[in-house]
Amino acid sequence: MSLIAGQRWYVVQTHSHAERKAEAHLERQGFTTYLPRYLKRRRHARKIELVPAPLFPRYMFVSIDVSLQRWLAIRSTIGVTQVVCTGNDPVSVPDGIVERLKASQNADGFIPLDTRPRFAPGDKIKVLDGAFADCLGLIDTVTDRERVAILLDLLGRKVRVVLDLDAVAAA
Repeated sequence: MSLIAGQRWYVVQTHSHAERKAEAHLERQGFTTYLPRYLKRRRHARKIELVPAPLFPRYMFVSIDVSLQRWLAIRSTIGVTQVVCTGNDPVSVPDGIVERLKASQNADGFIPLDTRPRFAPGDKIKVLDGAFADCLGLIDTVTDRERVAILLDLLGRKVRVVLDLDAVAAA
């Protein structure tokens, strides 16, 4: 969707976890909004699932023509904390930023992110959870997209252990 002449994109800060609520109320008032989202990996009860999450938590974009629209009404919209301003004037987003974000969305409307750490054999890591929590080791191999084989110093020798990729971090 392209902007109408005179309109620019502005940033709106929302209450915590209220981005969708603010989006719905702003659109009900006739504003055009954009809330970029991605699929976040969430781990719970030993299950990993992908859930939609805002790309910029507590922030979203609103298209406004400040000379014609009553943009001050945005501040009192349910879910909105404030319009990002310099003094009393809202600060517009540089041209092309929102358009590039929209262009990078996949067919489902999410911005694909590769949040996985890129490990190479020999990289130093720390185990985050499980039986080997807080142990330091070296990457042996990345077995697939979900698992990694590491070498841990246990009882005076190197022991190869295969763990979930989410269970390790760079040391």
